[in-house]
Amino acid sequence: MATAEQALERVAKLYDQLSKRQRGVSRSFRYFEGEQPLVYATPQWRAFHADRYKKFADNWCGVVGRAPADRLRIDGFRLGSTGDVLTDDEKTLWEDWNRNELGAQSKQGFLASTIAKRSFVLVWGDENDEPVVTWEHPGQVIIDYAPGTRIRRAALKVWTDEHIEYATLYLPDGVWKFERPTYQLNADGRTESGIYVPSGMLPSLGGWKPREVDDEDWPMENPLGEVPIVEWQNRPMLGQEPLSDIAGVMAMQDAINMLWTYLFAAADHASMPARVVLGSDLPKIPVLDENGQVVSHRPAKLEDLAMGRMLFIPGTKDNKASIDQWDAAKLDVFTGVIGVALGHIAAQTSTPGHYLLSNEKFANLNGDALTAAEVPLATKVEDQQLHYNPAAKETTALMALVRGKKDLAESIRKADGRRFVHWKDAGMHSLSQVADAATKDRAVGMSLRTVLEKRYGMTEDEIDRELDRIRAEADDPFALLDPATRAAVKGAAGGDTNPGAGA
Repeated sequence: MATAEQALERVAKLYDQLSKRQRGVSRSFRYFEGEQPLVYATPQWRAFHADRYKKFADNWCGVVGRAPADRLRIDGFRLGSTGDVLTDDEKTLWEDWNRNELGAQSKQGFLASTIAKRSFVLVWGDENDEPVVTWEHPGQVIIDYAPGTRIRRAALKVWTDEHIEYATLYLPDGVWKFERPTYQLNADGRTESGIYVPSGMLPSLGGWKPREVDDEDWPMENPLGEVPIVEWQNRPMLGQEPLSDIAGVMAMQDAINMLWTYLFAAADHASMPARVVLGSDLPKIPVLDENGQVVSHRPAKLEDLAMGRMLFIPGTKDNKASIDQWDAAKLDVFTGVIGVALGHIAAQTSTPGHYLLSNEKFANLNGDALTAAEVPLATKVEDQQLHYNPAAKETTALMALVRGKKDLAESIRKADGRRFVHWKDAGMHSLSQVADAATKDRAVGMSLRTVLEKRYGMTEDEIDRELDRIRAEADDPFALLDPATRAAVKGAAGGDTNPGAGA
């Protein structure tokens, strides 16, 4: 087992890496939630309007981020073929998944990975050796991999409360818990007063002291013999970071927000025609003394005239003064450009256009056309599923290890992820399309269990319940009658749907 000094050195290294990552994670979540700074404005524009529109945001990062996450759902795990009856091990895995409410937790985790590139899952055991699984925020956890591999050597989880900062280091042979007074830094590396503190200046090595918990050894033994945290990466790339679905949207989002504020400012000035006075000197404002007598005059401020939508153009003595005006600006120029920007977002992020634009272009599309428009998003979701499969396998393998089932964990790790993890269909289909596809599946010989799972997204419990209902109907002669005969029998029996009852 590592020494306390070695554990602290590992904490310092991972803490520094996590601190650098936190700024990007925090920015991504702020944009997703609509907290977007106003950028690209000129100094002249800022002087008049920056404070007025600083809290405005037309949040399309939220739409783009939720679109794929809403289609990601795990419906079960199968080590055998789809048509086989669930084994006890498969039932236990799914029961553990549901007992930890991982249906809801995974929804939050998939959304976090879509926004901030990754999320994490921590697997541990309770006093009954049952898995306790929690999905972790990407700004609080980091994993150290062996160079050139995906082997987890260590993981660090860091979080704070009002006054204390906590750190837990997970190693294959032990768990080290530390704490220290918080340094009151926000997630973007700034103090409460707004001062930015580079991560290199943080006392990441110092200040930590053992965090002792009742009835726990320090350090605590790791009974799994493995780092119990798994990283769920969103579409990783070779030699690079995983992808954030909204990273490319942020700059365009800033431009859209700026265009909206220009439109608002133009609309404000366009509420009345702007006037121009030709051939006249600038108006002057009298200066009064303490007795209210006019002692001199001063020119009116140009800013006051501009805000009053009036322009004076002096002329010569021979020119007569005249008044003219120009019409209000056309605001649809701004909305047209915003529409083009939204089209670019849709194309770049594989987000269906009708998710972003609700105009006449999409108003009259039929179901097949809408389904075709969603193909790029469905393809992206299927790609996400493919890259999440290894993480799902590793998470369930750790759940099996908690129960002491090493053979099951090994079987899970050897399984084909595409067969082991059963995902909800990435496409969105109408009921008629689903029914038609299900009928064709049955016609080519697919089992009813497979069809209910593949086409209707039923879980194993729902499928078992539906098959029980089908068997019950098969054993009920009355249920097998056609509707007309059933109605006649019901009428002859005085409304009793079971004529033989009480005979």
